[in-house]
Amino acid sequence: MPRFVLLGIFLISFIGFSQPDTEVFLFDLDRSGDGFKLRNYKNVSENKGYDNQPSFLDNNTLLFSSTRKGQTDIAKFNLQYGVKSWLNFTPGSEYSPIKIPGENAVSAIRLDEDGTQQLFKYNLSNGESKLLISDPVVGYQIWYSDDILIASILEEDGLSLIAQYFKEDKYYKLQKKVGRSLHKIPDSNRISYISKEDDNLWEIKSLDPISGSTEGIMGTLPEQEDMCWLPDGTILMGYEDILYTFRPEKDVDWIEQLRLSDYNITNISRLAVSPDGSKLAVVGEGGLNSKADDQTEILKPSLENIAWIAGNWRGEALGGIAEENWSQPNGDSMMATFRIIKDDKVMFYEIEIIREVNNTLILQLKHFNNDLTGWESKDETVDFPLKNIFKNKVVFEGMTFERLDETHMNVYVDVDNEGTTSTLKFEYTRQ
Repeated sequence: MPRFVLLGIFLISFIGFSQPDTEVFLFDLDRSGDGFKLRNYKNVSENKGYDNQPSFLDNNTLLFSSTRKGQTDIAKFNLQYGVKSWLNFTPGSEYSPIKIPGENAVSAIRLDEDGTQQLFKYNLSNGESKLLISDPVVGYQIWYSDDILIASILEEDGLSLIAQYFKEDKYYKLQKKVGRSLHKIPDSNRISYISKEDDNLWEIKSLDPISGSTEGIMGTLPEQEDMCWLPDGTILMGYEDILYTFRPEKDVDWIEQLRLSDYNITNISRLAVSPDGSKLAVVGEGGLNSKADDQTEILKPSLENIAWIAGNWRGEALGGIAEENWSQPNGDSMMATFRIIKDDKVMFYEIEIIREVNNTLILQLKHFNNDLTGWESKDETVDFPLKNIFKNKVVFEGMTFERLDETHMNVYVDVDNEGTTSTLKFEYTRQ
């Protein structure tokens, strides 16, 4: 049997069967003072099968590998909108999606149906893929820079650590018997990895990819190799249903922080923290039945199910005051007027409608200057097709309405600025 097929089978066995029916859970992480608290539990994968290997694209977007139609693809979860979408549509399976520095792309390991395993780049705009590395066989990876990739490669006796230099089109083997957990160490020029040279004591080590120097940091929890770094340089690691921390050069041992048994989460494995340290993704088994969560049940696409938007809303936005006034559903539509007032002057107006079309909804709007000259041409509108309706959330493509309670609502609007998308948040109070 060819070597790459053997290695592909090894990866399937290692990933697919060692953690059956894993889920990706998301929490708000509160470390104010000396505390370590998790809030706002959410099962973001909510999927039967393998869901694993989370990484944050940015503070608002989580990537992970997720089972879909008998294979594993790259899922993208928008934290603000609470919406899961798919990044790629290849015949093969994808694992370990990681953002590539300086590019609107991620790298991921593709395992094709014939067993071929290679590292590909995926464009975040259109999902198109390009081969990065065919040999050696990459199992796990982290980008040190846009030119240097640190990877655990698959060999017949396990995983070995390499540094791949793309400009030189060359790689250097650094150590045998390593683990899968690779991370950039905050505020340093080093990478952390798990050394398994001692079968009885796995160790977290650091690597300088330029000089090749390594240093020991701390022994892992018993036979655990999955960890992440918090922005302040604290290491986070899970064991069974417990989260532990270790602060290099400050702590002498692992410190138990909290148990996830309250959420029915067991067998913690992968961990990932957002760049700003406010969100924590945890992979484990079990979890609460989030079907009871009113944000997961998809409702019929009707105006009746979004009637709570109606009302006069006011809040601060764009350095001024935003006012948005929505009518009750009538005549198969809802309509609104919107304006921003800054320094006692109207910056611009909008007229918005939500109407029923072909058994779904669409939000359309036009912009006007303060003298009512239009931004769009006579017949042109800015359109936001409906994606999903939940009890307290309406998700259009590019705009989301979220009801917090009877008197408070948030609206999130995607804004394109020379190819980069940002999200504006409007925090409204009913008048």
